[in-house]
Amino acid sequence: MIPVTDLRFCSLSGLEQPLLNKFYKSQGSPMRAAANGQCWVARDPGIVAALCLSPVANGHWLTGLWVANALRKQRIAGRLIDEAVRSIEGPVWLFCHPDLQAFYERQGFALCPDLPAPLAERLSRYQRSKPLLAMIRAQSSLAGSSPGNSTSV
Repeated sequence: MIPVTDLRFCSLSGLEQPLLNKFYKSQGSPMRAAANGQCWVARDPGIVAALCLSPVANGHWLTGLWVANALRKQRIAGRLIDEAVRSIEGPVWLFCHPDLQAFYERQGFALCPDLPAPLAERLSRYQRSKPLLAMIRAQSSLAGSSPGNSTSV
């Protein structure tokens, strides 16, 4: 088991994004690095967790959150989310399975009944084949300041 305190959280350069796809594949995940997004990872020294933030409608869309199977339930996902959104402005939206609603609520997300048009259209298409919820985390603090009431899993 990796001491969680030894993890390093950082964004990946465009040249490093193939490493993220390799991580997803090694975990048996069909996820891929967002082509137009900023990818964030937790490292020890290799990638052990990841997510992507893509700009949309004066905010960002969070996709691809994944923690290595052997390291789950150690609050890595929450720390990674906090690090990734710390320096961005505007809301952060995501789509998740209903089983993950409580997890994301602990990360500061809430159900979002009104999505920007590009995300609403995408959610509608995705919901044809699977149950998904839309959630939002309002970024009330300015970029670079610490998040207010953050909770990690």
